[in-house]
Amino acid sequence: MTLTDIRLTDHRATLDQALEAIRTRAYWSPHPEHPKAYGESAPAEGLAAFEALKGTRFDLDQPGTDGWAGAEVSPYGPELGIEYPHVDPDVLLPAMRRAVPGWREAGPERRALVCLEILARISARTHEFAHAVMHTSGQAFMMAFQAGGPHAQDRGLEAVAYAYLEQTRTPETADWSKPQGKRDPLKLHKSFTTAGRGIALVIGCNTFPTWNGYPGLFASLATGNPVLVKPHPRAVLPLALTVRTAREVLAESGFDPNLVALAAEHPGEGIAKTLALRPEIKIIDYTGSSSFGDWLEAHARQAQVYTEKAGVNTVLVDSTDDYRGMLSNLAFSLSLYSGQMCTTPQNLLIPRDGIPTDAGHKTYDEVVNDLAASVGGLLGDDARANALLGALVNPDVKARLDGAAELGEVALPSRSVANPDFPDAVVRTPVIVKVDAVGPESESAFLTECFGPVSFAVAVDSTDAAVELLRRTIRDRGAMTVGAYTVSEKTERAIEEVCLEESAQLSLNLTGGVYVNQTAAFSDFHGSGGNPAANAALCDGAFVANRFRVVEVRRQA
Repeated sequence: MTLTDIRLTDHRATLDQALEAIRTRAYWSPHPEHPKAYGESAPAEGLAAFEALKGTRFDLDQPGTDGWAGAEVSPYGPELGIEYPHVDPDVLLPAMRRAVPGWREAGPERRALVCLEILARISARTHEFAHAVMHTSGQAFMMAFQAGGPHAQDRGLEAVAYAYLEQTRTPETADWSKPQGKRDPLKLHKSFTTAGRGIALVIGCNTFPTWNGYPGLFASLATGNPVLVKPHPRAVLPLALTVRTAREVLAESGFDPNLVALAAEHPGEGIAKTLALRPEIKIIDYTGSSSFGDWLEAHARQAQVYTEKAGVNTVLVDSTDDYRGMLSNLAFSLSLYSGQMCTTPQNLLIPRDGIPTDAGHKTYDEVVNDLAASVGGLLGDDARANALLGALVNPDVKARLDGAAELGEVALPSRSVANPDFPDAVVRTPVIVKVDAVGPESESAFLTECFGPVSFAVAVDSTDAAVELLRRTIRDRGAMTVGAYTVSEKTERAIEEVCLEESAQLSLNLTGGVYVNQTAAFSDFHGSGGNPAANAALCDGAFVANRFRVVEVRRQA
């Protein structure tokens, strides 16, 4: 038995724990969240490994390399100067298809255990990955460490567990016998093999390259499909490191490393469209704008397409028995990573006559002003502001932020925050804009996704009007998350009914250390797949089951 075989056997316990976690939905993670858990030397070694990558050629020794591409500039200022292989798909894709038979024959369990070894090696390099995520996404270091490291690894492991579960619902073999009365029974020996659909394409995003990339990557790989990773041109490095690790593990485990490959692109090349329409591509995972997600769903007809697109996330404020806790929770939710999360609340629906609270009745203006003060207090210290906000990921976010003042009355203006470690970083606090729910001009402002640190305090006629606006928002625009604050059982039931009917994930009365824009792997579903924001959920059985087919062979017994 080789060392790799021993390690793969060791991973079986982790797989079993993951299967139990998705069954019970209890908290569990094998990946430590705290940087100190990786050893005293890990922080320095991770930083050194990241620094050593700058200005290098990131060779993956994959077929079809016809040149080099890469123009990443950190949102914190420095150019990374890393070149990645640019590929000729006419050479690479056939090589990836040739890798399939051995991977298919390995079966669901060995595929799952190999995937877990890939994740284990990524986990051991979490500090290096954290710097890669930080300097491509603009996340602050601690968020890049946690969301880009253990949380992303959890989501990848979760996808592997679901893949294994769905593939093993059918036995590998069965002896079939049908009685024929006085005649001998009819007997067949049947075998059932899970076979992938074909090459999977992962189209990466700029803001969460690993967190959003790992579910699709590992769901496809674990179900028997080769995976071609096409990173966002501003965020190549985290996924390039992932591809390199996967290729190393596959080769050491006796499989063709071309089961996983990277497709970097030149600035403005736009190879995602070209690759998405290739007949060899049978699965596509995409996170990004609605326009391109809609295009993929409409045109990549040869592939099973999984999209996470844009939505308008809403928080309905009806009443609360913890006013200070509500304000604190919302302030953190609006500030985290400068609102550059697909789950950040955008619209806060507040009755124009105000709300009852444990601190007395609060008018609409008081709620908005108090929330603005809470955000200001949270981000008043520049060091803490930098740790929460990170940097704006691209100029488009800054343009939306700068234009927000034209959309309504500004209740909380945005301010620039200096980052002493990275003076070129663009760091800005959130803006809160007051708008009225009545009128098409107002709706055109707040019913369009405004990605970034921009939130709208929407004055509504009543809670009932807010509930109906919530329903229309989810139905027409989609929502990754919905939040609500109420002490009324009747209102709570009404909001819950809307979310059940329109298929949106709901968080009620969060006042502590859990926030509406955070989800936990193995327990929370990220998106639902049932409204326009996304056509899939991370992660459930539906996310993996259509990535493979069961092929039956019958033999006369």
